[in-house]
Amino acid sequence: MPQQPPKHLQLDVSKIPKLDLNQAGHLRHFHNLAWQIDGEWRNMGTQEPAQEWLEAYRYQLSSMAYGAGVAHFHRLPALRSVFKPLIRRLIHKMLRREVWGYWFNTSLAGNRTDPGRTELRKPWADPVVRENIMYSGHLLLMTSLYAMLFDDDEFEKERSLTFRWDPLFFGLGTEEFSYDNRSLQAAIMAEMERNNWIGVCCEPNLVFVVCNQFPIIAMRYNDTRDGTAVVDDVLAKYKHAWNQKQMIAPNGLYVDWWYVNQDQPEIPKQVGLTAGANAFMNAWNSDLVKSSFEKQSFGYITNIDGEIRLNSPTLANVYRDIAGSDPEDAALLSKALGIAKTIPPPKFPYPLPMFGYVVQWLSELGRTTELEGLLKYADTHLNPTWEEGGLFYPRNDQPIDDSHRWSSMDRFTGNAGIGYARLNVSDGQKLMWDDPWSKRVLAERPWIDGIDLSQGVDFLRGHWVPEEDALVLTLKTWDGSVVGLEATAHNLESGSWAIYVDGRLQRCVNVTEAGSFTFNVIAGAVECDYVLRRIPEVDI
Repeated sequence: MPQQPPKHLQLDVSKIPKLDLNQAGHLRHFHNLAWQIDGEWRNMGTQEPAQEWLEAYRYQLSSMAYGAGVAHFHRLPALRSVFKPLIRRLIHKMLRREVWGYWFNTSLAGNRTDPGRTELRKPWADPVVRENIMYSGHLLLMTSLYAMLFDDDEFEKERSLTFRWDPLFFGLGTEEFSYDNRSLQAAIMAEMERNNWIGVCCEPNLVFVVCNQFPIIAMRYNDTRDGTAVVDDVLAKYKHAWNQKQMIAPNGLYVDWWYVNQDQPEIPKQVGLTAGANAFMNAWNSDLVKSSFEKQSFGYITNIDGEIRLNSPTLANVYRDIAGSDPEDAALLSKALGIAKTIPPPKFPYPLPMFGYVVQWLSELGRTTELEGLLKYADTHLNPTWEEGGLFYPRNDQPIDDSHRWSSMDRFTGNAGIGYARLNVSDGQKLMWDDPWSKRVLAERPWIDGIDLSQGVDFLRGHWVPEEDALVLTLKTWDGSVVGLEATAHNLESGSWAIYVDGRLQRCVNVTEAGSFTFNVIAGAVECDYVLRRIPEVDI
């Protein structure tokens, strides 16, 4: 028979990590953007009008999905029903024509990405069949992540990823291009092979290091589900190809891209794309990523007298030139600033979303001092804004101030990049690569259903604590209202369970072999802890 449970919870819930206000605010902002009516993109507008640059919808949506993914995997693993509809909705948005329709024009190619080209190609609308890894790679990872986190095969079913091309006033009728996760992966692998395994082109003729990291991670998750080892073969060929091409430039950064037809690299002039690549390459190539950090970050991120700065590429490159291998020094930075002010600004009109890439990189490598310094800078100088319970940083197109301090805020960084960095943990991508959730883990581990962000509630804890036989939920409303919910706990061991609210015994329930029961939850302005704890049996 079960013991008589204590009236007060014998478990210190405060020792279980919880989301802070900012982290919860980023998740709610993801939710707010994802649940806009189709065709509305409030707070997501970009500098480049045709969705061709690096803060486009596809990058915002995918990074929000990855931010939700690391938050669920590492911080709130028992809250499947909170994260599944959010990531599902982001995938839905990713399939909108506003997101991928740019490809028809981009497929024409041109001499900006293929120097020497004198005529355009015949365009095509299918956004994943050839090239365009900057879209297809993200879509593959978003859908593979969804399957891994929730053991749901929705996007593994035939025609589950269908692109409908139906411009209103041109074309010869509607076209549909249908895929599923595995046929999308096959199309990507065919393109990798066509380029001798150096990767798939983003724009015509250009293979970027950063964009090819996402499908590689997706292949790992698919291998886990399929019991295959596809990614091992791909990585062997990929690493061999880049050993031949030399991924690392003389300045220690990764080459920005490789010109396929010209068979030559674009030498990097700033750290942005290297930072973006490292934030995800750490999953499978951690030794290289971590051993390269000091050389790659030198001058771009400075810590002088405790002040963390992200310097403009112009200032950073001057500083790297005059400092050599000397330690960071305020006088040298001042000297570099004087030189940088005499250098004309870059002619290219759209800056990289470097701040977002860098904080993602720092979060993955667990560089807490630098990360917290840049987040503090963002919160002090880059206009943090709360809207309907969500936290974001609104767009500002001024790149730098008079001292070359960071001023720019693009939509990728402000909507997704900073949020991802706050929600990630040290080695977040690597831990997911090394030990992704299996079907067995998801079938056995207790979790809570029936609650989600649409109910106006922020969820701060959602953990199964196996050594305590306890399922823990902490929540509050974002606007101070009082909301009643019905939550259902699943995968519980049969027997008697006690329900505690803020540490006090509320009632006991008997769980049958079905392993589930439903309980009422009330959320309000003040955080409230709900703990379900199994009552041990005693011999009589």
